[in-house]
Amino acid sequence: MVKGLYTAYTGMLNEQHRMDVITNNLANANTNGFKKEGATSQSFDEILSYKIKDNSEGYNISRRMGRNHPGVKIGEGYTDFSQGPIKNTGNTYDLALSDSGFFAVRFTNKDGEDSVKYTRDGNFTLTRQGHLVTQDGDAVLDVDNRPIRIDPLLKTEINTSGEVIQDGDVVATIQVTDFEDYNYLERYGENYFQPVDGAEKTEEARGQVYSGYLETSNLSVVTEMVNMITISRAYESNQKVITTYDSTLDIAANQIGRI
Repeated sequence: MVKGLYTAYTGMLNEQHRMDVITNNLANANTNGFKKEGATSQSFDEILSYKIKDNSEGYNISRRMGRNHPGVKIGEGYTDFSQGPIKNTGNTYDLALSDSGFFAVRFTNKDGEDSVKYTRDGNFTLTRQGHLVTQDGDAVLDVDNRPIRIDPLLKTEINTSGEVIQDGDVVATIQVTDFEDYNYLERYGENYFQPVDGAEKTEEARGQVYSGYLETSNLSVVTEMVNMITISRAYESNQKVITTYDSTLDIAANQIGRI
């Protein structure tokens, strides 16, 4: 009977984890290029029916459950890479991708180490020195992995191929990188992604660059709020299960035990 307490307890932990994911999504509802995250759960660490029918330890010999219990296991998290809505800003250096792909930026950590990160947030700006950077000051890279630098005094146009044009000449080409399998990308911070072992780049990214536009977050605030209410109700249900078990154990230990 006490196993029910642990089952409800694991259910509460799972719902708390789901709530943490949703609150992080809602906190980034206005973050350009943000990709919402999700959480999964698994019932039973191993399939119970398989364990019952398993005769490998001898015929009609019941197997002990050991540390396994019929609770909920927190599953793997995932990222929804679907494209978010596009909004018009009119700013030349605001860039959005029409399809899959990422902008490449040079990120410098606290130790001064440089690495290439990838983002869908095209909210770029031009410094006085002519460097094209993110809002955090990270340099936007060209197709040769070099920071883009242009003349800040000349009129700039950026076409759908990512070519930066000044006075009719192509002075730089913005790098757009895509990957074969997004499962080999991990989130870095709130809006960057970095490849892990096994990640393979595609030969050519399908996304086209649109100047004067920004991709917004791909989550729906209404949907996330509904999910938050559902999670709260599930958490309360597990609480009630624990309260019920507590009352039953109190009767068994303090009332029946006195008879």
